Amino acid sequence: MRNKKNKHLGIEIDPELHYKLHYISKYEGRSANAQILYLIRQCIKGFEKTEGEIPFDNKDE
Repeated sequence: MRNKKNKHLGIEIDPELHYKLHYISKYEGRSANAQILYLIRQCIKGFEKTEGEIPFDNKDE
């Protein structure tokens, strides 16, 4: 079930990128949504490793 506190992000991608995303996510046993979240987390983890932790202020919610 969806978490009502989560934010929705709509993106537009070309058909080739869409196909390849689904191909890789199926190969790795994830949904396309889970694959995107995994990749975003990996990007943030790498950024924070080199640049320091990004502070999160939940007051903007």
